[in-house]
Amino acid sequence: MRINVGSADRILRIIVGLALLILPFVSGLAFFANPVVQWGSVVVGLVLVVTALVRFCPLYTIFGLSSCKVSNR
Repeated sequence: MRINVGSADRILRIIVGLALLILPFVSGLAFFANPVVQWGSVVVGLVLVVTALVRFCPLYTIFGLSSCKVSNR
């Protein structure tokens, strides 16, 4: 596994991921009333947080992308 998620990308992923994890349960928005949308948001948020923590995104590998400026380990 090569590091392909840079610092700015990590911060953005953590912020958006945590928001997607928390909003369905505390916002009271009608958008999250549908269980499919609610749990879909949780799953996407979890994926974003995990990829930020491990600094590896499988989709970046598939498309040959990297937001990491440091040489890969």
